[in-house]
Amino acid sequence: MQRPELILIGVGCRGLTEEQIGMLARCRLIVGDRRHLALVEKMAAEKWAISPLAPALQTIRLELTNGDVGVLASGDPLFFGIGRRLLKEFGADRLVVLPALSTMQEACARFHLSWDDMKMVSLHGRKTLHGPGLLLGREKTFVFTDRHNTPACLARQLADYLELIEDQPLLAGCRVYVAENLGSAEERLFSGTLAEAAEQNFAELNVLIVTRPRATDENLPLFGLFETEIAHSRGLITKDEVRAVTLHALRLPSTGVFWDLGAGSGSISLTAARLQPDLTIFAVDQHPEAIANVKRNIRRFGCYNIIPVQGEASEVVSTLPDPDRVFIGGSGGKLAEIIGQAARRLPLRGRLVVNGVIPKTVAEAPPCMAEHGLKVGLTKVQIERTTFPENEPAKVLNPITVMTGSK
Repeated sequence: MQRPELILIGVGCRGLTEEQIGMLARCRLIVGDRRHLALVEKMAAEKWAISPLAPALQTIRLELTNGDVGVLASGDPLFFGIGRRLLKEFGADRLVVLPALSTMQEACARFHLSWDDMKMVSLHGRKTLHGPGLLLGREKTFVFTDRHNTPACLARQLADYLELIEDQPLLAGCRVYVAENLGSAEERLFSGTLAEAAEQNFAELNVLIVTRPRATDENLPLFGLFETEIAHSRGLITKDEVRAVTLHALRLPSTGVFWDLGAGSGSISLTAARLQPDLTIFAVDQHPEAIANVKRNIRRFGCYNIIPVQGEASEVVSTLPDPDRVFIGGSGGKLAEIIGQAARRLPLRGRLVVNGVIPKTVAEAPPCMAEHGLKVGLTKVQIERTTFPENEPAKVLNPITVMTGSK
């Protein structure tokens, strides 16, 4: 006797196919949301709501002992759908999948947008720390929204951020596409600017696409930017070689929060943002000139996961979310206070890096980090630059001590 199967059906915009209907006719139980269950209301199988999910999974498990069970989901249920959870709960050998076109494919077809180069973001039940970092990371981004992360709300967030970094061309160049109630009589398609989208009321069932122009130097190497390529003032920039050592010491996570305190030009933030585009970075500096350079670099390189914050670090950090990594490039004479604030809020395996140029910083930082429970390591970096075959006199840069504190 054949083992009962869990039949996962993707419902497309045109409803169920003949093959899908035939498979569902074998089922003793069909699980789905109210909209999908309405499509099979005349079938003899028992019907069960998929939400809340825990009791639905329990019911599926019980009924599978006696016969086939069908589950209805939108589009391709293995694409940001229930398929992943069902595979985990019941195993691949128990599952039969009959997908439809995904919602993303349907929406892109409506708007005549190619999707092979799109970034996919799901905001279902997700709190977004910095929406622009997620939605502007690529030239095209497809977004699964929810009742809190609505297209209008997200459009306002994007517009506010682009105002913050003073990027009027990008503000004008971004386009928003929203597909509401795909495949139903209430289907509506919207396309417009961020400002226009922010004023709209969209149906709860929708998907969002955001497109933007390419940033000027977005295609330059992710790692290895030269000082001459990064906007800075009066030579105040972490030198290329020191930047490499510093980023190695930070061991940046792929997601989370990074504080760059005393950011200056933002060269550390910039490289971190390019290496880890899903990391949210706060570049803090009290000098307007420095923040202007940070904004210029964000615009030039398309690093929209950087949030520039003007203010004194010791006062600003209390307003920031807890960090996973902290870099202190300047402290305004309040190094001990800033180290204490950062160390108290770092999680287990968090890291704090301080670059010391003057003897006072090198003498003060390690014992202060140790006092706050960090394990401290020091690396002294001495850079000497020359060329070949010109044999120019070597240029010796000031030594830097990279001090790393880890939990």
